[in-house]
Amino acid sequence: MMRGREILKNLLPRGVHPSPLARALFHDYAPEPCYPIPGKIPKKLTAEEAVSVIKSGDTVFIQGAAATPRGLIPALADHGRKNKLKGVKIHHIHTEGEAEYNAPDLVETFRSNSLFTGANCRVPIAEGRADFTPIFLGEIPKLFFQGIIKPDVCLVQVTPADRHGNHSLGTSVDCVRAALIHSKYIIAQVNSRMPRTNGDAVIHTSHMDALVHCEKELPEHKAKPLTDVEKMIGKHIAENLVDNGATMQMGIGAIPDAVLALCGNHKDLGVHSEMFSDGVVDLVEKGVVTNRFKNVEQGRIVVSFIIGSRRLFDFVDDNPFVTMRTIDFVNRESVIAQNPKVTAINSCIEVDLVGQVCSDSIGTRVYSGFGGQVDFLRGAALGYDNKGKPILAMPSTTKKGESKIVPTLKPGAGVVTTRAHAHYIVTEYGIAYLFGKTLRQRAYELIQIAHPNHRESLEKSAFERLKCMPCKD
Repeated sequence: MMRGREILKNLLPRGVHPSPLARALFHDYAPEPCYPIPGKIPKKLTAEEAVSVIKSGDTVFIQGAAATPRGLIPALADHGRKNKLKGVKIHHIHTEGEAEYNAPDLVETFRSNSLFTGANCRVPIAEGRADFTPIFLGEIPKLFFQGIIKPDVCLVQVTPADRHGNHSLGTSVDCVRAALIHSKYIIAQVNSRMPRTNGDAVIHTSHMDALVHCEKELPEHKAKPLTDVEKMIGKHIAENLVDNGATMQMGIGAIPDAVLALCGNHKDLGVHSEMFSDGVVDLVEKGVVTNRFKNVEQGRIVVSFIIGSRRLFDFVDDNPFVTMRTIDFVNRESVIAQNPKVTAINSCIEVDLVGQVCSDSIGTRVYSGFGGQVDFLRGAALGYDNKGKPILAMPSTTKKGESKIVPTLKPGAGVVTTRAHAHYIVTEYGIAYLFGKTLRQRAYELIQIAHPNHRESLEKSAFERLKCMPCKD
């Protein structure tokens, strides 16, 4: 079968070679680690033996989320400490567990770079001991294809091989495939607790260099009881913005869970999302999620990574109803826009009176990352059927009672979603529709969904900023 780079080569004039970016657009890496390499058999090693290949100055990529290879990371930290390694760069999206490579005594040994930040990296980043790269989730594979990140070693977690010698990357495909084919050496933690997923998750054992057998339960994120505020936000969205036949994108957390919990009477919903959690399983079992009307992978849930409970992992295990695809495919705006009634539901930290949205930091303090928020907001807004709904939702106040609708964003706050990107903003007090609205109209709409205790002060701030009163018309 002709691979993507060969197809592309035939389209170009003689002597002209495709760039790494152009090759990436053809997804030629998706099938590459599937074919067997004759005569190549990975070594079966202990974790300590496997990570011993890492040396000072190396670049290491680590698979993240529920697939974080927790059997390898402590061994990596011990290896660095015992052998006094220096200047090892570690790249990852958010990882689970203690992130031992961020230990204060290893500051000269490892430097972590979060492409999306988890709780285990926030303090090291704030203290200058670790790095953060602002980047759209769907563009992370370009870092490997353009040679910005060149991994010497890749640490992943996989299922045991099937009778054909194929492993599965399980819960996280995302940017992992791009990292794998650009890595000089691949170490795989083999874990029977990892669910076997399909699509771009398959990798043949001959592409591995070392296998470390380690049985561990995957990190779980179990849903917490919903608050009244979260339930009200979910009600506003489910009853007013989610249509039958819509294609859903939702992140993890209470608000997406609240929306899904109230979609039980909907019909023929589809899922095309960078990730999903347990709430989708309930809707599949109720017959609500069918994917019947999707135009991309019709009849299947399309996802790039999953985070949730053991119930979710068991649901995706060897389930052809779920297709794992690389993140630059799942999050590509032109792909998203092909689906019907794309309804993108994302959360944020604060919104100013003209619709600028901060989602990745609290002031200057890095909290998370860009993720797929803008990818899906734009995909929904550009929907070919003009029926997409880009939604941002948040409680009207913080736990301390401070308004999350603010006159101006905190100094140093990162604008993830610009005011031109913002369409629907939802709090427990209602829905503000900002698309096509002037600055004073936006201020009016946002004040209406702010907490009543803060509306008067917000109105005064709006007048000071705009030199006119907020107005509906």
